[in-house]
Amino acid sequence: MQAWYLNENPYPFVPPHVLDAAESVRGSLPNRYCDPKIAADLFQEALDEYLLCDDVGINVVSNEHHAGINCLFGASPLILGILARQTRNVRILSLGTLITVRTDPVRVAEEYATADVISRGRLEIGFVKSGGTEMASGNANPIGIVDRFWEAIDLIRKALSHRDGPFSWEGKHFTHRHVNIWPGPWQQPHPPLWAATGDPTTSAELGRRGIVNVMVFRTAEAPRSSTPPTPTRKACGWAASCCGSSTPRCAPRRSTPSSSPGRSRPSSRPRSIPRSRGPGCPRPRGRPPA
Repeated sequence: MQAWYLNENPYPFVPPHVLDAAESVRGSLPNRYCDPKIAADLFQEALDEYLLCDDVGINVVSNEHHAGINCLFGASPLILGILARQTRNVRILSLGTLITVRTDPVRVAEEYATADVISRGRLEIGFVKSGGTEMASGNANPIGIVDRFWEAIDLIRKALSHRDGPFSWEGKHFTHRHVNIWPGPWQQPHPPLWAATGDPTTSAELGRRGIVNVMVFRTAEAPRSSTPPTPTRKACGWAASCCGSSTPRCAPRRSTPSSSPGRSRPSSRPRSIPRSRGPGCPRPRGRPPA
């Protein structure tokens, strides 16, 4: 069994009366309520937690959300690049890039290939369809989202694995006359692929494509039973049958509420964990130890 740690880096310091009056805290809350000094401290704290994971052997997950207090990570590739350079041991999962919002899958493939090379082969790639607030923030059309999702995955996969010079792509949603990414990924033919979904149809297709299926649950309180709900078990079973395996490649993920909006603000340098490394104790430069 593998353990993975995700910190969505929420911003819980908006006054409750502002939250109550807001139309949506995940889409329309003015960013004047986000103090950049506090946000900087929260980024440092989250990244320090990831470095601690690297020290104790817990794999890490980077994700992204937009225009809301639930996640300050608005660009997963940026956080991914930091983790690729700062960590040395654990695997890094980007879960992920909103490929139905991004207009250029080839650029996504370039970002992932670069991060895989910097991390020397510790990257795992995750794809997300994106929700309503992400569609609005990305100025994207929700019509045809499923078709764009699969075509983007196909194009990214080919861009990462192709080794014979430029190729062209003429698809329904994406057209590229010249695809030839440099560098290619460290892992061959490409890093492992994941995707987050909660519906059985997508789960089955992920199984056919050999992609790890991340089942996402959102509950106010985690149930006492550790057994996934029946729809989840069915989805995992379908995914397993489609890829010809008796063991479904499913990774359940449970989202629970973050800290209360009314909690006190952090100190000037918040530390929820002991610093394993800091400005006074830089990591050695050069090739990481074998």
